[in-house]
Amino acid sequence: MKERIYVCHTFYHAYVACLKELYLPKKEHGKATLVLSTMSNNFGTLQDRAEESGLFEQVVMFEEKSEEHFPQLAKYRKDRGNIALNMLARIRFTKLMGKLQEPYVPVNFKEYKEIYVFCDSDPIGYYLNYKKIYYHAVEDGLNCIQHFDTARYDNRGYFDLKAKMAAMGLIFIQNGYSKYCLDMEVNDISVLAYPFEKYIEVPRANLVEHLSDGDKNLLIHIFIENMDELQQKLNCGSKHKILVLSEPLCDLTVRRQIFSDIIDEYGTIDGEEAQVLIKPHPRDVLDYSKEFPEHIVLSGMFPMEILNFIPDLRFRRVLSVLTVPSGIKFSDETLFLGRDFLDRYEEPSLHRQNEQI
Repeated sequence: MKERIYVCHTFYHAYVACLKELYLPKKEHGKATLVLSTMSNNFGTLQDRAEESGLFEQVVMFEEKSEEHFPQLAKYRKDRGNIALNMLARIRFTKLMGKLQEPYVPVNFKEYKEIYVFCDSDPIGYYLNYKKIYYHAVEDGLNCIQHFDTARYDNRGYFDLKAKMAAMGLIFIQNGYSKYCLDMEVNDISVLAYPFEKYIEVPRANLVEHLSDGDKNLLIHIFIENMDELQQKLNCGSKHKILVLSEPLCDLTVRRQIFSDIIDEYGTIDGEEAQVLIKPHPRDVLDYSKEFPEHIVLSGMFPMEILNFIPDLRFRRVLSVLTVPSGIKFSDETLFLGRDFLDRYEEPSLHRQNEQI
Protein backbone atom coordinates (compact mmCIF):
# COMPACT_ATOMS: atom_id res chain seq x y z
CA MET A 1 0.00 0.00 0.00
CA LYS A 2 1.08 3.55 -0.72
CA GLU A 3 0.98 6.13 2.07
CA ARG A 4 -0.91 9.37 1.31
CA ILE A 5 -2.51 11.20 -1.58
CA TYR A 6 -3.82 14.77 -1.79
CA VAL A 7 -6.35 15.92 -4.41
CA CYS A 8 -5.97 19.68 -4.98
CA HIS A 9 -7.99 22.10 -7.08
CA THR A 10 -6.14 25.36 -6.35
CA PHE A 11 -2.66 26.66 -5.53
CA TYR A 12 -3.85 27.20 -1.97
CA HIS A 13 -4.85 23.54 -1.71
CA ALA A 14 -1.40 22.49 -2.91
CA TYR A 15 0.15 24.87 -0.38
CA VAL A 16 -1.80 23.32 2.51
CA ALA A 17 -0.90 19.83 1.25
CA CYS A 18 2.77 20.88 1.45
CA LEU A 19 2.25 22.24 4.97
CA LYS A 20 0.71 18.94 6.05
CA GLU A 21 3.62 16.97 4.61
CA LEU A 22 6.22 19.26 6.18
CA TYR A 23 4.51 18.82 9.56
CA LEU A 24 5.30 15.10 9.41
CA PRO A 25 8.69 13.66 10.44
CA LYS A 26 11.32 14.00 7.70
CA LYS A 27 11.42 10.23 7.24
CA GLU A 28 7.87 10.53 5.87
CA HIS A 29 8.77 13.10 3.21
CA GLY A 30 8.77 11.85 -0.35
CA LYS A 31 6.12 9.20 0.25
CA ALA A 32 2.96 11.07 -0.77
CA THR A 33 1.27 11.72 -4.10
CA LEU A 34 0.08 15.19 -5.06
CA VAL A 35 -2.81 15.32 -7.54
CA LEU A 36 -3.50 18.63 -9.31
CA SER A 37 -6.94 18.93 -10.90
CA THR A 38 -7.07 21.05 -14.04
CA MET A 39 -10.85 21.45 -13.96
CA SER A 40 -10.87 25.01 -12.64
CA ASN A 41 -7.23 26.01 -12.28
CA ASN A 42 -4.17 26.37 -14.49
CA PHE A 43 -1.20 25.19 -12.43
CA GLY A 44 1.39 26.22 -15.00
CA THR A 45 4.75 24.60 -14.20
CA LEU A 46 3.94 23.77 -10.58
CA GLN A 47 4.05 20.05 -11.32
CA ASP A 48 7.71 20.23 -12.37
CA ARG A 49 8.82 22.22 -9.33
CA ALA A 50 6.84 20.08 -6.90
CA GLU A 51 8.43 16.95 -8.36
CA GLU A 52 11.92 18.47 -8.14
CA SER A 53 11.39 19.42 -4.48
CA GLY A 54 11.50 15.81 -3.27
CA LEU A 55 8.61 16.47 -0.90
CA PHE A 56 6.34 14.15 -2.89
CA GLU A 57 6.89 10.74 -4.42
CA GLN A 58 4.97 11.79 -7.51
CA VAL A 59 2.89 14.71 -8.79
CA VAL A 60 0.01 13.81 -11.10
CA MET A 61 -2.26 15.97 -13.26
CA PHE A 62 -5.96 15.11 -13.15
CA GLU A 63 -8.14 16.08 -16.12
CA GLU A 64 -11.21 16.20 -13.90
CA LYS A 65 -14.41 16.89 -15.83
CA SER A 66 -17.19 19.17 -14.67
CA GLU A 67 -20.85 18.21 -14.74
CA GLU A 68 -21.32 20.31 -17.89
CA HIS A 69 -18.94 18.00 -19.75
CA PHE A 70 -21.61 15.27 -19.65
CA PRO A 71 -24.89 16.42 -21.27
CA GLN A 72 -26.60 13.17 -20.26
CA LEU A 73 -26.64 14.41 -16.66
CA ALA A 74 -28.84 17.45 -17.36
CA LYS A 75 -32.15 15.56 -17.21
CA TYR A 76 -31.48 14.57 -13.60
CA ARG A 77 -31.21 18.24 -12.56
CA LYS A 78 -34.77 19.13 -13.57
CA ASP A 79 -37.15 20.00 -10.75
CA ARG A 80 -39.97 17.47 -10.81
CA GLY A 81 -42.01 19.39 -8.25
CA ASN A 82 -41.94 16.53 -5.77
CA ILE A 83 -39.25 15.75 -3.17
CA ALA A 84 -39.57 11.99 -3.67
CA LEU A 85 -39.17 12.21 -7.46
CA ASN A 86 -36.35 14.70 -7.11
CA MET A 87 -34.51 12.38 -4.73
CA LEU A 88 -34.89 9.42 -7.10
CA ALA A 89 -33.39 11.52 -9.88
CA ARG A 90 -30.59 12.63 -7.57
CA ILE A 91 -29.76 9.04 -6.64
CA ARG A 92 -29.36 8.26 -10.35
CA PHE A 93 -27.35 11.45 -10.88
CA THR A 94 -24.98 10.61 -8.02
CA LYS A 95 -24.15 7.19 -9.37
CA LEU A 96 -23.82 8.27 -13.02
CA MET A 97 -21.69 11.30 -12.18
CA GLY A 98 -19.17 9.09 -10.39
CA LYS A 99 -19.20 6.49 -13.15
CA LEU A 100 -18.63 9.06 -15.93
CA GLN A 101 -15.62 10.49 -14.08
CA GLU A 102 -13.83 7.14 -13.88
CA PRO A 103 -11.98 7.23 -17.25
CA TYR A 104 -10.28 10.50 -16.26
CA VAL A 105 -9.03 9.47 -12.82
CA PRO A 106 -5.22 9.13 -13.11
CA VAL A 107 -4.49 6.95 -10.04
CA ASN A 108 -5.88 3.94 -8.23
CA PHE A 109 -7.12 5.47 -4.99
CA LYS A 110 -7.56 2.02 -3.45
CA GLU A 111 -3.77 1.73 -3.32
CA TYR A 112 -3.49 4.51 -0.71
CA LYS A 113 -3.78 4.28 3.06
CA GLU A 114 -4.93 7.89 3.45
CA ILE A 115 -6.75 10.09 0.93
CA TYR A 116 -7.15 13.84 1.48
CA VAL A 117 -9.54 15.75 -0.79
CA PHE A 118 -9.84 19.53 -0.94
CA CYS A 119 -13.22 20.68 -2.21
CA ASP A 120 -14.90 17.28 -2.46
CA SER A 121 -17.93 19.08 -3.89
CA ASP A 122 -16.10 18.71 -7.19
CA PRO A 123 -16.59 15.50 -9.22
CA ILE A 124 -13.86 13.63 -7.33
CA GLY A 125 -16.25 13.44 -4.37
CA TYR A 126 -18.88 11.72 -6.52
CA TYR A 127 -16.25 9.35 -7.87
CA LEU A 128 -15.06 8.25 -4.43
CA ASN A 129 -18.68 7.84 -3.35
CA TYR A 130 -19.39 5.72 -6.45
CA LYS A 131 -16.33 3.53 -5.81
CA LYS A 132 -17.08 3.30 -2.05
CA ILE A 133 -13.62 4.64 -1.16
CA TYR A 134 -13.14 6.28 2.23
CA TYR A 135 -11.32 9.62 2.43
CA HIS A 136 -10.64 12.72 4.54
CA ALA A 137 -12.14 16.03 3.39
CA VAL A 138 -10.14 19.25 3.92
CA GLU A 139 -11.64 22.73 4.19
CA ASP A 140 -11.38 24.49 0.83
CA GLY A 141 -10.13 27.86 2.12
CA LEU A 142 -9.30 29.46 5.45
CA ASN A 143 -12.54 29.40 7.50
CA CYS A 144 -14.49 29.21 4.25
CA ILE A 145 -17.42 27.28 5.78
CA GLN A 146 -17.92 30.17 8.22
CA HIS A 147 -18.55 32.49 5.28
CA PHE A 148 -20.19 30.05 2.85
CA ASP A 149 -21.48 26.70 4.07
CA THR A 150 -21.82 25.11 0.63
CA ALA A 151 -23.19 21.80 1.94
CA ARG A 152 -26.16 23.42 3.66
CA TYR A 153 -26.69 26.11 1.02
CA ASP A 154 -26.69 23.66 -1.90
CA ASN A 155 -29.10 21.41 -0.02
CA ARG A 156 -31.36 23.95 1.68
CA GLY A 157 -34.84 22.55 2.03
CA TYR A 158 -35.18 19.07 3.58
CA PHE A 159 -31.51 19.21 4.59
CA ASP A 160 -31.84 16.64 7.39
CA LEU A 161 -33.45 14.16 5.01
CA LYS A 162 -30.77 14.72 2.38
CA ALA A 163 -27.99 14.39 4.96
CA LYS A 164 -29.39 11.01 6.05
CA MET A 165 -29.52 9.85 2.43
CA ALA A 166 -25.91 10.99 1.94
CA ALA A 167 -24.89 9.11 5.09
CA MET A 168 -26.34 5.96 3.50
CA GLY A 169 -24.41 6.56 0.27
CA LEU A 170 -27.54 7.10 -1.83
CA ILE A 171 -26.76 10.70 -2.74
CA PHE A 172 -23.65 12.82 -2.31
CA ILE A 173 -23.20 15.89 -0.11
CA GLN A 174 -19.80 17.52 0.31
CA ASN A 175 -17.93 18.66 3.43
CA GLY A 176 -18.20 15.52 5.48
CA TYR A 177 -21.77 14.39 4.84
CA SER A 178 -20.84 11.60 2.44
CA LYS A 179 -20.97 8.06 3.83
CA TYR A 180 -17.39 7.57 2.69
CA CYS A 181 -15.98 10.79 4.16
CA LEU A 182 -14.23 9.83 7.40
CA ASP A 183 -13.87 13.38 8.70
CA MET A 184 -13.65 17.01 7.63
CA GLU A 185 -10.59 19.06 8.61
CA VAL A 186 -11.47 22.67 9.43
CA ASN A 187 -9.30 25.52 10.62
CA ASP A 188 -11.48 26.70 13.53
CA ILE A 189 -14.55 24.85 14.78
CA SER A 190 -15.59 27.72 17.06
CA VAL A 191 -16.59 29.98 14.14
CA LEU A 192 -18.94 27.43 12.54
CA ALA A 193 -22.67 27.97 13.02
CA TYR A 194 -23.69 24.32 12.64
CA PRO A 195 -21.80 21.73 14.73
CA PHE A 196 -21.08 18.42 13.01
CA GLU A 197 -19.48 15.34 14.51
CA LYS A 198 -17.18 14.82 11.54
CA TYR A 199 -15.49 18.21 11.88
CA ILE A 200 -11.99 18.00 13.32
CA GLU A 201 -9.94 21.10 14.02
CA VAL A 202 -6.54 21.38 12.35
CA PRO A 203 -5.42 25.03 12.74
CA ARG A 204 -3.40 26.08 9.74
CA ALA A 205 -1.43 28.55 11.85
CA ASN A 206 0.02 25.57 13.74
CA LEU A 207 1.20 24.05 10.49
CA VAL A 208 2.93 27.31 9.51
CA GLU A 209 4.54 27.84 12.95
CA HIS A 210 6.14 24.41 12.65
CA LEU A 211 8.08 25.40 9.51
CA SER A 212 11.86 25.75 9.63
CA ASP A 213 13.73 28.29 7.50
CA GLY A 214 14.63 25.43 5.18
CA ASP A 215 10.96 24.49 4.85
CA LYS A 216 10.06 28.08 3.97
CA ASN A 217 12.73 28.20 1.29
CA LEU A 218 11.45 24.92 -0.09
CA LEU A 219 7.92 26.35 -0.33
CA ILE A 220 9.24 29.43 -2.13
CA HIS A 221 11.04 27.15 -4.61
CA ILE A 222 7.91 25.07 -5.21
CA PHE A 223 5.47 27.94 -5.75
CA ILE A 224 7.51 30.81 -7.23
CA GLU A 225 8.53 30.24 -10.85
CA ASN A 226 10.63 33.39 -11.28
CA MET A 227 11.92 34.72 -7.97
CA ASP A 228 14.08 37.43 -9.56
CA GLU A 229 11.09 38.92 -11.36
CA LEU A 230 8.97 38.79 -8.21
CA GLN A 231 11.67 40.42 -6.09
CA GLN A 232 12.07 43.20 -8.63
CA LYS A 233 8.35 44.01 -8.42
CA LEU A 234 8.24 43.73 -4.64
CA ASN A 235 11.27 45.97 -4.14
CA CYS A 236 9.71 49.04 -5.70
CA GLY A 237 11.07 52.25 -4.22
CA SER A 238 7.87 53.71 -2.77
CA LYS A 239 7.77 54.35 0.97
CA HIS A 240 4.21 53.07 1.26
CA LYS A 241 3.16 49.86 -0.47
CA ILE A 242 -0.30 48.33 -0.48
CA LEU A 243 -1.35 44.97 -1.87
CA VAL A 244 -4.77 44.41 -3.39
CA LEU A 245 -5.91 40.79 -3.62
CA SER A 246 -8.16 40.35 -6.62
CA GLU A 247 -11.03 37.87 -6.76
CA PRO A 248 -13.30 36.59 -9.56
CA LEU A 249 -16.25 38.73 -8.45
CA CYS A 250 -19.26 39.72 -10.59
CA ASP A 251 -18.81 40.22 -14.35
CA LEU A 252 -15.61 41.71 -15.76
CA THR A 253 -16.94 45.25 -16.13
CA VAL A 254 -18.21 45.37 -12.55
CA ARG A 255 -15.06 43.63 -11.33
CA ARG A 256 -12.88 46.32 -12.84
CA GLN A 257 -15.01 48.95 -11.12
CA ILE A 258 -14.74 47.15 -7.78
CA PHE A 259 -10.96 47.15 -7.76
CA SER A 260 -10.73 50.65 -9.20
CA ASP A 261 -12.91 51.86 -6.31
CA ILE A 262 -10.83 49.95 -3.76
CA ILE A 263 -7.64 51.58 -5.02
CA ASP A 264 -9.25 55.03 -5.06
CA GLU A 265 -10.64 54.62 -1.55
CA TYR A 266 -7.71 52.92 0.18
CA GLY A 267 -4.71 53.77 -1.99
CA THR A 268 -3.57 56.75 0.06
CA ILE A 269 -1.58 56.43 3.29
CA ASP A 270 -0.70 59.38 5.53
CA GLY A 271 -1.82 61.74 2.80
CA GLU A 272 0.48 60.20 0.20
CA GLU A 273 -0.39 58.02 -2.76
CA ALA A 274 0.89 54.53 -2.07
CA GLN A 275 2.54 52.19 -4.54
CA VAL A 276 -0.23 49.74 -5.43
CA LEU A 277 0.56 46.11 -6.18
CA ILE A 278 -2.21 43.81 -7.39
CA LYS A 279 -2.10 40.05 -6.80
CA PRO A 280 -4.61 38.45 -9.21
CA HIS A 281 -6.59 35.46 -8.07
CA PRO A 282 -5.56 32.38 -10.13
CA ARG A 283 -9.09 32.07 -11.55
CA ASP A 284 -9.50 35.78 -12.23
CA VAL A 285 -9.39 36.37 -16.00
CA LEU A 286 -9.48 40.17 -15.86
CA ASP A 287 -6.30 41.56 -17.45
CA TYR A 288 -5.06 43.77 -14.60
CA SER A 289 -1.89 44.78 -16.45
CA LYS A 290 -4.06 46.22 -19.22
CA GLU A 291 -6.75 47.72 -16.98
CA PHE A 292 -4.36 49.16 -14.38
CA PRO A 293 -1.09 49.93 -16.24
CA GLU A 294 -0.09 52.51 -13.62
CA HIS A 295 0.16 49.82 -10.93
CA ILE A 296 2.38 46.77 -10.43
CA VAL A 297 0.71 43.45 -11.18
CA LEU A 298 2.17 40.30 -9.65
CA SER A 299 1.77 36.80 -11.02
CA GLY A 300 -1.44 35.05 -10.07
CA MET A 301 0.27 31.66 -10.22
CA PHE A 302 1.09 31.24 -6.54
CA PRO A 303 -0.80 31.39 -3.21
CA MET A 304 -0.42 34.77 -1.53
CA GLU A 305 0.62 33.06 1.74
CA ILE A 306 4.04 32.40 0.18
CA LEU A 307 4.78 36.12 0.57
CA ASN A 308 4.98 35.45 4.33
CA PHE A 309 8.26 33.63 3.75
CA ILE A 310 10.10 36.29 1.75
CA PRO A 311 12.61 37.98 4.09
CA ASP A 312 12.11 41.67 4.91
CA LEU A 313 8.95 41.97 2.80
CA ARG A 314 6.53 44.46 4.33
CA PHE A 315 3.34 46.12 3.10
CA ARG A 316 1.60 48.95 4.89
CA ARG A 317 -1.81 47.59 3.92
CA VAL A 318 -3.38 44.52 2.33
CA LEU A 319 -6.97 44.59 1.05
CA SER A 320 -9.37 41.81 0.12
CA VAL A 321 -13.08 41.55 -0.48
CA LEU A 322 -13.95 37.93 0.38
CA THR A 323 -10.52 36.29 0.76
CA VAL A 324 -9.90 35.81 4.49
CA PRO A 325 -6.62 37.66 5.20
CA SER A 326 -5.94 36.41 8.74
CA GLY A 327 -3.01 34.26 7.54
CA ILE A 328 -1.11 37.33 6.27
CA LYS A 329 1.94 38.24 8.35
CA PHE A 330 3.70 40.58 5.90
CA SER A 331 1.51 43.65 6.38
CA ASP A 332 1.01 46.28 9.08
CA GLU A 333 -2.71 46.38 8.33
CA THR A 334 -5.15 43.97 6.68
CA LEU A 335 -8.62 45.09 5.59
CA PHE A 336 -11.33 42.52 4.91
CA LEU A 337 -14.05 44.46 3.11
CA GLY A 338 -16.57 41.63 3.17
CA ARG A 339 -20.12 41.26 1.95
CA ASP A 340 -21.26 44.70 3.11
CA PHE A 341 -18.83 46.20 0.61
CA LEU A 342 -19.91 43.80 -2.15
CA ASP A 343 -23.56 44.78 -1.59
CA ARG A 344 -22.76 48.00 -3.47
CA TYR A 345 -22.10 46.11 -6.68
CA GLU A 346 -24.50 43.19 -6.95
CA GLU A 347 -27.72 41.77 -5.54
CA PRO A 348 -26.82 40.75 -1.94
CA SER A 349 -28.45 37.32 -2.22
CA LEU A 350 -25.75 36.37 -4.76
CA HIS A 351 -23.05 36.49 -2.08
CA ARG A 352 -24.94 36.18 1.21
CA GLN A 353 -25.53 32.45 0.90
CA ASN A 354 -25.37 31.59 4.60
CA GLU A 355 -28.29 33.94 5.28
CA GLN A 356 -30.42 31.82 2.94
CA ILE A 357 -29.82 28.49 4.68
